[in-house]
Amino acid sequence: MTETQLPYSEPIRVHQIGAGLVRNLVPDEAQRRLIAKTLDLAGLENMSVDFNVVPTVSGWRIDGRVVADAVQLCGLTLEPLPVKVDRPFQINLVEEEEPNTNEDGEIDIELDDDFPDVVEGGQIDLGQYAVEQLMLSLDPFPRKEGAVFVQPPEPVEISPFAALKALKANDEG
Repeated sequence: MTETQLPYSEPIRVHQIGAGLVRNLVPDEAQRRLIAKTLDLAGLENMSVDFNVVPTVSGWRIDGRVVADAVQLCGLTLEPLPVKVDRPFQINLVEEEEPNTNEDGEIDIELDDDFPDVVEGGQIDLGQYAVEQLMLSLDPFPRKEGAVFVQPPEPVEISPFAALKALKANDEG
């Protein structure tokens, strides 16, 4: 999927944030169908995402909550599996900056566990974060209660020597 084909987009410019910005996003039916298709859901009955964007010393922080009624398919039975999502989240953001280079011209990258997202082009797409947070709230391997995987029987040998092997087994017994 290219960036121009996002399932749901609600961009805000960073200069709109000021001392803080509160938004509640509720995708309409057509947008929910597109989100469901993108996330491989059987349905997305409702979805609401609250955002509270506040400036920090190094950028911005988003505190939010995603609430949705979705329908996944059981990975074993392919039956519809209703899922209720109600999960808080927090995202740290920093302004896009020039990469740090050393004297050899190589880019130095520091990796840590809580690496913040980078704001590109002076805007934050709350719609993208809404879809991302819904996706992170879903079970990647949904299984209906009581559904059990049964290993299929091993395939029978079909080589020309299979009959000879069976005869040899009968001769020994």
